Amino acid sequence: MKRNAAGWSNWSGSVKASPREVLLPVSIDEVTTAVLRCRQEGRRLRVVGSGHSFTAVAASDDMLISLDQLQGIVEVNPEAGTATVWAGTKLKRLGEELFGHGLAQENLGDIDVQSIAGAISTGTHGTGRGLGTISTQVVGVTVVTGQGEVLACTAESHPEWFKALQVSLGALGIIVQVTLRLRPAYKLEYVSSRMPLTQCLQESVRLAEENRHFEFYWFPYADPCQIKRMNETDMPPSNRKVRDYIGDVVVENAVFGLLSGICRRVPKSSAVISRLSASQVPVGRKVQYSHKLFATARLVRFNEMEYNLPAEAMVPAIEEMRETMARMKFRVHFPVECRYVRGDDIWLSPSYGRDSAYIAVHMYKGMPYEAYFATMEEIFLRYGGRPHWGKLHTLNSGRLKERYPMWEAFHRVRTNLDPDRILLNPYIEKLFDA
Repeated sequence: MKRNAAGWSNWSGSVKASPREVLLPVSIDEVTTAVLRCRQEGRRLRVVGSGHSFTAVAASDDMLISLDQLQGIVEVNPEAGTATVWAGTKLKRLGEELFGHGLAQENLGDIDVQSIAGAISTGTHGTGRGLGTISTQVVGVTVVTGQGEVLACTAESHPEWFKALQVSLGALGIIVQVTLRLRPAYKLEYVSSRMPLTQCLQESVRLAEENRHFEFYWFPYADPCQIKRMNETDMPPSNRKVRDYIGDVVVENAVFGLLSGICRRVPKSSAVISRLSASQVPVGRKVQYSHKLFATARLVRFNEMEYNLPAEAMVPAIEEMRETMARMKFRVHFPVECRYVRGDDIWLSPSYGRDSAYIAVHMYKGMPYEAYFATMEEIFLRYGGRPHWGKLHTLNSGRLKERYPMWEAFHRVRTNLDPDRILLNPYIEKLFDA
C-alpha cells in the first residue's frame, strides 16, 4: 500500500484539499485495513476516482484513498452476459478490455477518464431516451462498508442496500468491485449536423424517439445548435484518424481553447465568440465501435452545473433559459448540453421515477460562473429539477429531501453501513445533514 500525503485538486481546479494521508491499496484486504484503522483512530476518509466531479464530494483533509491500483477485469461470465471489474478501472480501459472479450456497455457518457465506481456513485449518464444511467447496468457490487466488512451485494441478496449502493456518493462504503450487465460489442454511426434552435426544440421529442442516441448543444446568443445522433449499424468502421484528430482535438479543443482565453481576457466578447463557435459546428458522420465513439476529448477546462428535469420540461426550460440569457446578458460562450435519459428505480438517481431531460451549463475555467449558474438553477428548480451529484449546485439536505422520495430510506442504509460516520466530509455532511 503506497502512502503519499500531497495536495489534491479536482479536474477543473474548483476544489482543493490537503489530505493528511493518501493511500493506493492494491487489494481488498488493504482497503479493509484502512477502514478499520480509521475506525480505531477516530478518523475520516474519502475515496477518489479521477477527480472529475466539480463538487467536493471526494475531497478529504484526512485520509484519501485512490483505487487507481485496482483496475481491470476480474472475470467474465459469457452465459450471463456480465463481467466483474475492479472499481478503479477507468472507463476508457474498461471499454477496450471488454471489447477484447467481444462485449460492450449499452451506453456511456461523453467522458471516459472516470473510474467505473466514480461514474456510478455520482449517477453519470449518457443520452438516449430508451437507455438509463450507467448505474442501471450494475447487477452486483462488492463494498467495504464503513464498519470494515466486505459485502457482496445484489438485488436478490440485499435488495434495499443494493438500490442505495447503485448511486451512493461514496457514503455507504468503498466500492471495490462492480458487476455489469453487458451486451455483444456493436458499432454506431455518429452524425453531427446544425439546426436552428427553434426547429430543434420543435423536433426534439421526435428526434429523441427516432434515434438510439440524440443530444443537442445550444450556444448562447446564437441561432444554430449542434445536433448529435447515433444509431447502431453494420457498416464498417471509418478509417479517418487524421481527420478525426483535426476535428476533435485541434478544432474542438485547441481552437476553442484559444477562443475561450479571449473570452476570459475580454468577457464582453463572449456573445460574439459563442455565435462564431456555433457557425463552425462540425457537420459529418463516422462509424466506429461504441466504446470508441461515445467519448470525446475534453482538454479545455471548465466548471459545470447539470440538472435533471422531467423529460417533458426540456423545451419550456430551454425557452425560459434563452429568454433569461437575452435579458440578463451573461458573459458566457460555452454551449448548453441537452440530453434525454430513461427513468429508473435507483434511490438517489436523479432519474428516479421519471423519464428525464438533463441540461448542463458550463463556464470556462477562470471566468466567474456564480451568477449565471444561480439564475439557471432557479429555472431548473421551478421545473422539478434534481442536481447531478458530480456537478455544482447549492441544495442542502432539506431541499434535496423534498426531491427524492427515497431520501429517508437511503439515510437509514447509510446509518447501518457507516454507523461511525467515517465516510463523511463537510460536503457530504451538508448533503445529508449528518
